[in-house]
Amino acid sequence: MHSIAVLALDQVIPFDLSTPIEVFSRTRLPDGRPGYQVRVCAERPEVDAGAFTLRAPWGLEALTTADTIIVPGTADPTAPLSPAVRDALRAAAAAGTRIASICAGTFPLAATGLLDGLRATTHWIAADALAAAHPDVDVDPDVLYVDNGQILTSAGAAAGLDLCLHMIRRDYGSSVAAHAARLSVMPLEREGGQAQFIVHDYPPRPQGSVLEPLLGWLQENLALDLSLDDIAARAGTSTRTLIRRFREQTGTTPLQWLHRARIRQAQHLLETTRHPVERIASQVGFGSPTAFRDRFKRTTGVSPHAYRRSFS
Repeated sequence: MHSIAVLALDQVIPFDLSTPIEVFSRTRLPDGRPGYQVRVCAERPEVDAGAFTLRAPWGLEALTTADTIIVPGTADPTAPLSPAVRDALRAAAAAGTRIASICAGTFPLAATGLLDGLRATTHWIAADALAAAHPDVDVDPDVLYVDNGQILTSAGAAAGLDLCLHMIRRDYGSSVAAHAARLSVMPLEREGGQAQFIVHDYPPRPQGSVLEPLLGWLQENLALDLSLDDIAARAGTSTRTLIRRFREQTGTTPLQWLHRARIRQAQHLLETTRHPVERIASQVGFGSPTAFRDRFKRTTGVSPHAYRRSFS
């Protein structure tokens, strides 16, 4: 079982602390076994968490046996990092432990020197301060998270959910990550500067709505060359009414919904089959492999081939 150590520093932000605890603790493998063992550790037994005092069950020794260490943000991210915590994080990194920060947790992680020469992110409001305090870090304020392999950082608190789900997918694959996303009630599409590598479920199909039969038909006929007029004709309504109903019931337009469904199906085929990209493009309704590659990269941030290498 993969072990997670969540490091509670003084003035830890409760939201940042609870995110990895909840997401990883609830992750289940296909056979029902838990995917992670989560431990909260701290330098001292009691930690100031603002509205309450936290009693950490484990000390810094838990960092030496963890497979992953999570560093949540603190209310004062510029506070000096204690030598004991700094040395423990450096030793863990030297041993190959994966280390990730949530929100302003990038500041104490940067204070260890482990981010020097790497790209990193944090909450947008603190990005300039991070860059000023740590000029050797390549600060990118426009992304939800950055994965450097062993060292990962995330933006504001909600982006910590994206990062946790991304790590689950790296560890156990898309199916386990999809289940964890549903348990976390995460949106199916996260708007932001960085495309998501986590699994996206199929676009919403509101149960019992007037669109439900149409959405089911669209899902089953993704390979067809469908225009807005084609979809409206299938629904037996005007294009204006169709667009209005889609926005009311799915939060998007008919063609945007169709594009999302096609890309999600393409992800599934890339993960589970050896079909050539050209065949997958045809299977999900793109007129040419070039159009498919362009749309796929705009949506996911990577090419179909790169996606397959990472997640097949």
